[in-house]
Parts: sequence; structure tokens; C-alpha cells
Amino acid sequence: PPSAAANLRPGAEQKVVFITARVHPGETPSSFVCQGIIDFLVSQHPIAKVLRDHLVFKIAPMLNPDGVYLGNYRCSLMGFDLNRHWANPSPWAHPTLHGVKQLIIEMYNNPKINLEFYIDIHAHSTMMNGFMYGNIFEDEERFQRQAVFPKLLCQNAEDFSYSSTSFNRDAVKAGTGRRFLGGLLNDTSYCYTLEVSFYSYILDGPNSAVPYTEEAYMKLGRNVARTFLDYYRLNSLVERPLAPTPKTR
Repeated sequence: PPSAAANLRPGAEQKVVFITARVHPGETPSSFVCQGIIDFLVSQHPIAKVLRDHLVFKIAPMLNPDGVYLGNYRCSLMGFDLNRHWANPSPWAHPTLHGVKQLIIEMYNNPKINLEFYIDIHAHSTMMNGFMYGNIFEDEERFQRQAVFPKLLCQNAEDFSYSSTSFNRDAVKAGTGRRFLGGLLNDTSYCYTLEVSFYSYILDGPNSAVPYTEEAYMKLGRNVARTFLDYYRLNSLVERPLAPTPKTR
């Protein structure tokens, strides 16, 4: 249809941001952060409109629905920690991972699609604030480019901590979405785990911990979405509300 955004027209090149959440069913804050991202992106906010015109967001808000339904903390119905099975997910035992991975590989192999970001949202039981995990690369320039998004997010979200953000290649994490897709995708793609504390964030000093609320988690999600505007330097395209006319005496 003529009203469709240019990036959704057949044959158009697409920049894709892929977001997943709730692979660990007990990490409920990840759902609220993801909800904040979704609510913002589908809203009438001027920034959301610009983002929809320039990027395609693919979101899988719950990778472990059976575990959530059962009230499990970490595993699926069959007792798997799904976040250790990205390397070879079974369509029978890990169907959500299998489906998401197939979709990502299809997009990766499509010359008209640039899969630019993969962000997997989790919650952390011992650390405060929001923070990210990224991958380690031999290429120094790629490593530095990977730090740009979390640095911008730190400027937009008061509860996001760049100092807690870390880059690793821990063997224990080899089967995670971030690690596996970081190895699969090429050097124009960035893969992160976004973690947010189960309990609080620090604002001014070590003694000023602020308890998280559902709204605060959703606000972090909104700030993640807004950060793409800065990353892609789209700020000049946002419609500003008209300034009120100064009253004359």
C-alpha cells in the first residue's frame, strides 16, 4: 500500500533490529523491559514514527512460554536451559529457539536485509542497574564500534550503567544467543545481552538505591528504543512540536 513505510515495500533494503526476551522464565523484569520497547515502537510518538520509517524491528517477547506457564525459574517444560542450546536447537526439544534461529539465518542470507542488532533481554539477581554483555573480538575497531550503543544508552537512561557493561567470551556462555549469533553474523552486526536488576538501581551514590517498579522497567525499554535514534543519527527527522507563539503586549 502507498502508505507503507519505504523500508517495508517489496524489494526495499531493510535494517533489522532483532529483540528477544524471557528465555529464562523466572526473569520477569525482562518482560516489562520488552513491553516498554513494544509499547513505544507502536505509539504515535514522533521518535517512534521515525524509527518505524528507517528500521524493521523483529521482537520475540517470550522465548520460553511453557516455562513461564509452569512457573519455572530457568528451564523449559522439558528441563532445558534454552539459553545454552542456540548452537544446535532441536525443533522438537527447543522449538522457539529453532524457529528464531531459522528466521535469523534466513535474514542473514537475504542480500536485501542487514541484520544490524540482536538484543536478548534478561534480569540479574545480584547486580544493580541495567547493563549489557557484549562479545570480544580480535579486531580492535569492531570492538570499539560495539561499545557505541551501550555508551549512547547510558546517556539516555539514568538507570543504565556503562561501568557494569562487560565484554566476554566465557566458555560457560558459549550456547547463549549473544555468543552464538555473535559468531554467526558478520562484523556489521552487534549482539548483546541486556541485563536489568531484579531489585534496584543507583542514581547518585552508593547509598541511593532506588527500587525498580514495573513502570521503571518499561521506561528502560523506551530508552533502549530511543537510543536507536541517536545511533542512526536520525534526530533531525523527528517532528518538533510547534513552539508557542510569544504573547505580544
